[in-house]
Amino acid sequence: MKLVAYRKNKDENYRVGVLTDAESIADVESLSQQFGGKSLPANPSEFYAHASEYIEALQKILPETGRYENLSLQDVQLGMPLGEARKVICVGKNYQEHVHEMKSDIPDFPVLFAKFDNAIIGPEDDIYYPSITEKLDYEAELTIVIGKTASKVKKEDAFDYIAGYTLANDTSARDLQKRTPQWLQGKSLDHTTPVGPWVVTKEEVDNPHELAIRSYVNGEVRQSSNTAHLIFDIPFLINFISEIMTLEPGDIILTGTPHGVGLAMEPSGLLQEGDRVKLEVEGIGTMENQVKKV
Repeated sequence: MKLVAYRKNKDENYRVGVLTDAESIADVESLSQQFGGKSLPANPSEFYAHASEYIEALQKILPETGRYENLSLQDVQLGMPLGEARKVICVGKNYQEHVHEMKSDIPDFPVLFAKFDNAIIGPEDDIYYPSITEKLDYEAELTIVIGKTASKVKKEDAFDYIAGYTLANDTSARDLQKRTPQWLQGKSLDHTTPVGPWVVTKEEVDNPHELAIRSYVNGEVRQSSNTAHLIFDIPFLINFISEIMTLEPGDIILTGTPHGVGLAMEPSGLLQEGDRVKLEVEGIGTMENQVKKV
């Protein structure tokens, strides 16, 4: 099941929808009222505050509905699927070849940093290129969506706490990132981190550690790898992070990016105004955004 946040025009609030085929969506609140009795929230933030519970309820409804009142994807605007960012936890240095291209060392423990809601945008929004940086870069990342409260989770239980998966572009200002030991200032610029295009619920992903992951800039392949090459896999990350802090429904974890980033290219492949950056993760989907100077 693929869940989106959609609106028909800019004056409306985003609503939760479910893809009924490759080109159509149905409104989740309307479906639940019509077929489920109990109404599920229309607001994405409210929906993901109880992500696993509401996804399970929706899964029970869908086989019974038969016919849907569909909207065409072409007639709506997609937003960040979760509505807003709660905790955005990012993992650095989590693919060996990327660590090598950045001339760094394999970490003994996951390298964690945070992003905030100011940085998060939707799957169709422009990536802003602010004047404070001259070295904007792309990073394709498989992203975990937490489905229920997770504290001190055992590795063997980790998948029980996942609602699904999405994509994120951990767009990074390399000059700001590298001017201090802490990366935050290079990772949290306004309107720079697209997330989407939807959340794929976990039962649709047989093995998240066997997914091709790629990025393209203006149609040119830049990154091409597989999530099999994660240094710290998903159960390890959920165990490690949930020992440090309690994860809540709607929190997301960006699992790291593979090699092929612009900074490491010769000559440089850093982003320029007008570039189109496309991300692709097998079984999850694709997302494309344009870079805009501000």
